[in-house]
Amino acid sequence: MASSLSEKLSRLVKEMRGQARITESNVTDMLREVRMALLEADVALPVVRDFIARVKEKALGQEVMGSLSPGQALVGIVNKELSATMGEGISDINLAAQPPAVILMAGLQGSGKTTSTAKLARHLIEKRKKKVLTVSGDVYRPAAIEQLKTVTAQAGAQWFPSSADQKPVDIARAALDYARKHYFDVLLVDTAGRLAIDEVLMREIKELHQVLDPVETLFVVDAMQGQDAINTARAFKEALPLTGIILTKTDGDSRGGAALSARQVTGAPIKFAGTSEKIDGLEVFDAQRHAGRILGMGDIVALVEQVSSGVDMAAAQKLAAKVKSGAHFDLNDFLGQIQQMKQMGGLSSLMDKLPAAMAAKAGQVDMNRAEKDIRRKEGIIHSMTPLERRKPELIKATRKRRIANGAGVHVQEVNRMLKEFEQMQDMMKKMKGGGMMKMMKRLGGMKGMGKMPF
Repeated sequence: MASSLSEKLSRLVKEMRGQARITESNVTDMLREVRMALLEADVALPVVRDFIARVKEKALGQEVMGSLSPGQALVGIVNKELSATMGEGISDINLAAQPPAVILMAGLQGSGKTTSTAKLARHLIEKRKKKVLTVSGDVYRPAAIEQLKTVTAQAGAQWFPSSADQKPVDIARAALDYARKHYFDVLLVDTAGRLAIDEVLMREIKELHQVLDPVETLFVVDAMQGQDAINTARAFKEALPLTGIILTKTDGDSRGGAALSARQVTGAPIKFAGTSEKIDGLEVFDAQRHAGRILGMGDIVALVEQVSSGVDMAAAQKLAAKVKSGAHFDLNDFLGQIQQMKQMGGLSSLMDKLPAAMAAKAGQVDMNRAEKDIRRKEGIIHSMTPLERRKPELIKATRKRRIANGAGVHVQEVNRMLKEFEQMQDMMKKMKGGGMMKMMKRLGGMKGMGKMPF
């Protein structure tokens, strides 16, 4: 998220840490650079002015504790104020209403409303154990109704049908009535977007709000929108009592301005951030942790959560028991390890949450190439017979040529994959019995990291 802003502020953090003491001169110099970094990241000018004023006031009045250097104290202030600008901590979704709790989705066309509606449905089903119904009030784009139907099915929620010849208010009333009669916990209403703000859109959404009386009115804003985000946010704030923000496309090459502008302009907290195009690519927004990411401190908590949610614990325990018993580690097991990596969101998604220093070292590896390599290995194994996967020793020259043709790769790729499998197999053999501790001691004595098996 906010790669450009993060890069500039990370560099400033390093420079600040070298400061011997806090003076008005070095604070002014530092804030000039921060101001430029924020403006280049498309943060709205009023937001930048307010942020700079708060940091300057607190930095010049800062008493540095003995355990902190002045540079560290300045970093702490910037981090705290970044967090305050985006909202303090976590603001959870409010479902405190007589079922069904209605959530109204608002925003411009192309902001990601429909996809975010399905992602939110998935979140409410999995995290809050709710029965969710979705409905589209976008009668101007029939494709939007079909799109919501498709992504709702992927989310595991139920979709209420609507058509282009209906009025949005009539659709909303019918969906609400259906949700009550069929005991749904939550009704998510996807509204029509426009390419620009107009009176018709605002009048329509005001009417929908009046009819539905939603417990949450969420403003969906594209993180890549830049300076336009502030005008859009202000217009929707004037039309609707917004209760929260969903920030989409935070995984793109955005400059991060919308994240820092939208909350301050609307006064509504950022509740969720879209982290990928996948249906589960929505995370609860934590301002403190996102401030750490922007400053290059990483988000280890989110990294642990992502890895934990992606790991199939039953499969991991089964493999551990197999290794402990001394059973043969085969290509089916190797394929399972590759698929676990994919379920965790891929290498680039994990990299995004590493602290800047670690990410820079890991960034020396071409992540796109590494992920393609993982997919290639998966394709090679899928081109094998069940017997070949269980008994890799059977794979000789003729079989290698057939597998290579099936996977669309050269025989050398098959050889390389089998060699890496053998390295993994050897490592698993060493883990049997007390071999695990010996291997860990050897790894502890190594100065650098060797090549990973995949």
